[in-house]
Amino acid sequence: MKQRVARWWAELPPAAGSAVMATGILSVGFHLTGRETLSRALLCLATLVWLLLACDSAVRLLSSRRRWVAEADTPPAQSAVAATTVLGVRVAALGWTAPAAALLALSAVLWAPLLAAVLTHLWRRMPGGVFLICVATQGLAVLGATLATSAGDWLARTALVFFVLGLLLYPAALLRFDFRQVTEGAGDQWVAGGALAISALAGSKLLAAGVWAGTADAHSVLRTLTLVLLAADLLWYVVLLGAELVRRRGGYDVRRWATVFPMGMTAVACLSTSAATDIGWLDGLGQALLWIATAAWLVVLVGTIRSIPGRTVAPPGP
Repeated sequence: MKQRVARWWAELPPAAGSAVMATGILSVGFHLTGRETLSRALLCLATLVWLLLACDSAVRLLSSRRRWVAEADTPPAQSAVAATTVLGVRVAALGWTAPAAALLALSAVLWAPLLAAVLTHLWRRMPGGVFLICVATQGLAVLGATLATSAGDWLARTALVFFVLGLLLYPAALLRFDFRQVTEGAGDQWVAGGALAISALAGSKLLAAGVWAGTADAHSVLRTLTLVLLAADLLWYVVLLGAELVRRRGGYDVRRWATVFPMGMTAVACLSTSAATDIGWLDGLGQALLWIATAAWLVVLVGTIRSIPGRTVAPPGP
């Protein structure tokens, strides 16, 4: 059985990094809603999985370089960057500035070569994972803006650059997205909306950092853009949820973690934007969406456990 489990782990695709992203963003969400014990438990779980995947990636680089390079050329490889930034955001919320800064530096180092590799291997009619090029870039913007309150304006302005770059990468991904994935995708089609959610979160963090606090017009533009991004994300949420109800897709797929992450990210974007713009009803919406994302997380977690060879989990009751 140990050999089968080891083989199962060794065969995990880069998309498995979405499990860290999903768990980490729920941890951020529960921190924002004051449920600190649950938030920290999820942070510990996300950190453990992140460490395991990082070690596995290092082993693959040393023992199977050809496979590592082939996987690095695909958009799901960007989940390594995005997962690292999500962990950094939660660590920063604990007041651990130095570890969060180290995670920002690590994610920035990973981002440049991975993005360059992916951009040279894009094609038409790609699955939803193509939007991870935007997600990873905006993750740097979010973490940079989060740390800007202690690091200074230079980091806030750097985060603004990544925010704009992430916005430019979104249409590039959209042009290559196969819209049939909305009804046929295995889970990562949700990243089409999740990329807008993390863009809205980046905008709210930049507002909180006061990157344009001295320029009223520019501040107003950033506030409006953040709300437009959030509205577009919520529209995607409704469309994708409707598609799931119309055409149900049974069975477990590791890409379902890429469904949970956008759901959780939408909730966090609502919560953060509510605080940054003083729109109270967004907070209530964010809390409701957070619990929906948590329910999805539990379902996918059960599916993951059941997919491990030699492990069984009793099916949910009637």
